[in-house]
Amino acid sequence: MQATGDTFPTDWSPPHFKFLTPRALQAGRRVGTVGPRGLRRLACWVPMELEQKPQASDPKEDLASLEELFRSAAGPSRQAAAPAGSPSTMFTSEGSESYVNSLDYLLQEKREQALEQELEQEPEKLPVQDCPDLDSLDLDEKDMPLTPEHRKLVERFSMSLQVIPSVHPGETIFLPRHQPLPCILDCSYLKPRNHLEGLFLSSPLAQQLSFLRSGLLGNLYLHTLACPLPLLQWLFQLLTWPPETSSAAFGLLWDLSMDGLFRQSGEDAHMWCPQLPEIREALHSLGAHSPAWCPQAPAEHSGRVPKREASLSCGEQQDTPQETALDISLSYICKFLTLCALAQPGATTDGNLLDLMELMCRAGLDVGLRLLPKTDLQQLLLQLLENIRQWPGKLQQLCSALSLASDHHHNLLALVQFFPDVTSRSRRLRGQLSLVVIARVLNQQETLPLWQEKAQVCYLCHSLLTLAGVVVSCQDITPDQWGELRLLCMQLDRHISTHIRESPEAMHRTRLKDLAAQTYIRWQELLSHWQPQAQYFSPWEEI
Repeated sequence: MQATGDTFPTDWSPPHFKFLTPRALQAGRRVGTVGPRGLRRLACWVPMELEQKPQASDPKEDLASLEELFRSAAGPSRQAAAPAGSPSTMFTSEGSESYVNSLDYLLQEKREQALEQELEQEPEKLPVQDCPDLDSLDLDEKDMPLTPEHRKLVERFSMSLQVIPSVHPGETIFLPRHQPLPCILDCSYLKPRNHLEGLFLSSPLAQQLSFLRSGLLGNLYLHTLACPLPLLQWLFQLLTWPPETSSAAFGLLWDLSMDGLFRQSGEDAHMWCPQLPEIREALHSLGAHSPAWCPQAPAEHSGRVPKREASLSCGEQQDTPQETALDISLSYICKFLTLCALAQPGATTDGNLLDLMELMCRAGLDVGLRLLPKTDLQQLLLQLLENIRQWPGKLQQLCSALSLASDHHHNLLALVQFFPDVTSRSRRLRGQLSLVVIARVLNQQETLPLWQEKAQVCYLCHSLLTLAGVVVSCQDITPDQWGELRLLCMQLDRHISTHIRESPEAMHRTRLKDLAAQTYIRWQELLSHWQPQAQYFSPWEEI
């Protein structure tokens, strides 16, 4: 101890700590906690009896008590495995091992916490078998299903976006075919001119198709004086086969037709063109299911083979998607018919031209072709329209037939758009057909599905307003029609632009109002352009 007035202490023994006494160690052992957490609780816990009865101890006894403390923290297994030695050696070894064990425990605890956070953030990645049964859980009141009153409240304020579709619904015209229909070349009236042609005519269908794909068939009949008619008819029917065969058939059919036209002179040029029954047969081979599409009677060239021969000839599978293969086949048919209409404009009667236009328009409304371009079909329709000799006498008959192609107003609008506004005849047809469609739709408004729903009403108004815009744009504004168009603009602004209220959950109203605004501006421009000269009153006329 330090004497009074001494500058330096004479007793250098370590200070006395109550928790290092044997009684504190025994009290800590009664807690039964081992590891870093036990050490932390042991350091913070002080027995009451030690506070009441302080006890002095020797420094060596304090050191021994500290050794026992770390030995107890290391666990009984380490106490048994510790080698015997000096007190300082035992203290150093046991203290370092306890410190390493504490770090390992903290790292393991950190990993477990990180894993728990990942599982809480991504519960959907848990396997299904590890998920608990919902029926066995005690759900809180907030997890219970909604009551009918709450469900009605949620449905009242929920937003269901109703929009006017930009693509017409289409009609189911063609059914899918997994294998093409058999198409046999009629060789009964053909006489081979050489050995290679005789081998081709006597071969089965599979080998004849190999002749076609390899180009040998073109070497046989190109640059000849006359190509056999059954061969041309056979190639036209092969346009309905998968693209691998139809592309080769179209290329050879086009080359043979063009070669024949170039070899003939001027106005006397003759080209084979398929008749309406042959075209219907081709569309039936593509999958058209309506009885009106089937041929009235089998053509002379089409050799319908027995089932056993048909199964052998249909070895080519359909690898291309149905919509793509259908579009390719129809494109080839339209291109060849356009060539026929250009080369032989008077070879088809007006009645057959009207039936062919109705047939091709119905084919263009197929569901699978809605999103595909109709360039080849539009070119064919324009050329067929120009070949009508009794024009405009057949206009009303054609419009009446085309307006019956579908019962849906959007499909009829798409049919009007099949005729581009590029010629005077197509422009007049668009306007007349739009009027016929508007009259038919308005006369059958009570039979339209879901007529009472506002979304359907806006949908119908959108189609009718588009058709009305086609009618106005396809003709010049006369002085008599100028006042009617001005009145129509006033009605359009009053009933659509003013009375229809927009809403985030009713986008069909917004689209209808946008179309009405655009139509109103366009019609106002027409009114200003075709405005009749006003008669001004002059008070000096009678003087």
